[in-house]
Amino acid sequence: MYQYQVSFSEAISRAFNKYCCFTGRASRSEYWWFALFCAIIGWALGIVFGLTFGSDSLAYRCIAGLWNLAVFLPSLGLMFRRLHDTGRSGWNWCWSFLPVIGWIILIIYLCQDSQMTDNQYGPVPNMRV
Repeated sequence: MYQYQVSFSEAISRAFNKYCCFTGRASRSEYWWFALFCAIIGWALGIVFGLTFGSDSLAYRCIAGLWNLAVFLPSLGLMFRRLHDTGRSGWNWCWSFLPVIGWIILIIYLCQDSQMTDNQYGPVPNMRV
C-alpha cells in the first residue's frame, strides 16, 4: 500500500467540491497544489487588472476582494483537513495570528508527512493497494 499524490487539477476539483468541509483529511499534495493555484490566479488577476485599472482603483480592489472571498472557505477547510492529516486539530491554524513565528510554525505543520495510519480524523487519504 502507498499514498499516491493527487494531480494539480484533481486538487483544485477536490477543494471546490468540499467547499466548506472542515472534517476529514487532505494529503500534502492536495493542499500545496491548491495553494499554488490560488497564488497563480491571484497574481494573474493582480497583473491584468492592476495594469488595466491601476492598483489603487476601486475596480481592482473589488476584483481582488471577490477572488479572496471565493477561495477563503475552500482554503480554510483544506488547511483544517491538512492539519488533521498530520494528526493535529484544525484549530492550529490560529498560529497564523502570531506574526512571523506563528506562520513559520504553521508552514512546518503543513509541510509534514501524512500519518500513514488511520487517526481520529479519518482514514489515510489517497491510499492505493
